[in-house]
Amino acid sequence: MENSFTQYTDSSAVFPSFPIVQHNCLGSWDVFLSLFHSFTMLPHPPLIIAIHDPPSRRSVLPTFLGFISLVPPSPGRPRVAIYVSRTLKQHLSCSTVFHNSSEMLSLDVFSLEGLFGSPHSSLRVTSVYLLRTNRPPYRSISPERVFSVLSYPIWF
Repeated sequence: MENSFTQYTDSSAVFPSFPIVQHNCLGSWDVFLSLFHSFTMLPHPPLIIAIHDPPSRRSVLPTFLGFISLVPPSPGRPRVAIYVSRTLKQHLSCSTVFHNSSEMLSLDVFSLEGLFGSPHSSLRVTSVYLLRTNRPPYRSISPERVFSVLSYPIWF
């Protein structure tokens, strides 16, 4: 199941850099708010923020002005979330990729003209929250499932 946004442009002309942040919020609303408020002081705030252990109440994530939150559709508390800048969404196509797990979520970014001055028209950002298990591969998600083969760049 995919949720697509449409709009295409030359990304290198619009985005002088492409900051991506990954952070573990430890389920804390205070940590989440502190993190997002720290971005308001930056000249180029992150366009994509991958959150591990996001805070939630009744399966609802916190919101922050200028970002759209994405979370895997699963019962219980999510282990990962991706926040996408509304600025990014306005200029590039973004598609959410679900992996039938509350511990893994991907975002595909696409531009017909190529991304950030490269010949690649697609980029996948994947957030994975690995839990230890007592059985091989000793992780809740196998490496084969995480590192799928794609014909375009992947950022973890």
